[in-house]
Amino acid sequence: MSAPVQVHAVVSGRPDGPTIVLSNSLGSTHRMWDAQLAALEARFRVVRYDTRGHGESPVPKGPYTINDLADDVIALLDRLDIERAHLVGLSLGGMTMMRVAARNPERVNRVALFCTGAQLPPRESWLDRAATVREQGTGAVAESVVQRWFTPEYLSTYGESRKYHEDMVAATPAEGYASCCEVIAEMDLRGDLPSIAVPTLAIAGSDDPATPPAKLEEIAANVQNGRLLVVPDAAHLANAQQPDIINPALIEHLEQQ
Repeated sequence: MSAPVQVHAVVSGRPDGPTIVLSNSLGSTHRMWDAQLAALEARFRVVRYDTRGHGESPVPKGPYTINDLADDVIALLDRLDIERAHLVGLSLGGMTMMRVAARNPERVNRVALFCTGAQLPPRESWLDRAATVREQGTGAVAESVVQRWFTPEYLSTYGESRKYHEDMVAATPAEGYASCCEVIAEMDLRGDLPSIAVPTLAIAGSDDPATPPAKLEEIAANVQNGRLLVVPDAAHLANAQQPDIINPALIEHLEQQ
């Protein structure tokens, strides 16, 4: 366990609205939520942050654990004087928010989990990726990562988006990326799921090779109050590829009484 870090955060939207905290995927920054921003800012106080080791956040030396990432979220809530918030995360961000929801339920209103899993074996593949990044930098994996983030049709149509996201991955500090790979390698949240009591929306991309719909189905089935949404024609960054489907579904979930 390491001490919480003061993660880089951007606060926008309605100061008087309910707070929503958005947690990014491995290899991205808070900018991965750009396609949700306008819709959410009209209704919520929006807090986006960069996971430790990513973007503009500090890069402590690894290894990190899922509890370290959860501690960073609680420290962020404390810093911003937020008693309770809606928690939304994608992939690594979803894993972080599951841990917070299970461990710190008093800080959580509702949860939305995108393209994530309670466990993502095999462990060795994550350790191998961590080793590659430490040796060669994140640029070595940027192309293959983005190929999992979007469907082939999307990537061939939107070349600028492909380059933008490859550059985002390549700009991630190697130690931060590798240490977060180690988080995923060691993480098993399956035992946490039954203790997540708040309403939880699990969103899968139908064509996601990294966290296929069965991973989100497992989450929705094992939390106390879960619901599954499978988004067609979407891979791992479903929020970026299909915002016209995801934004209304997310808002509806968060605004339910």
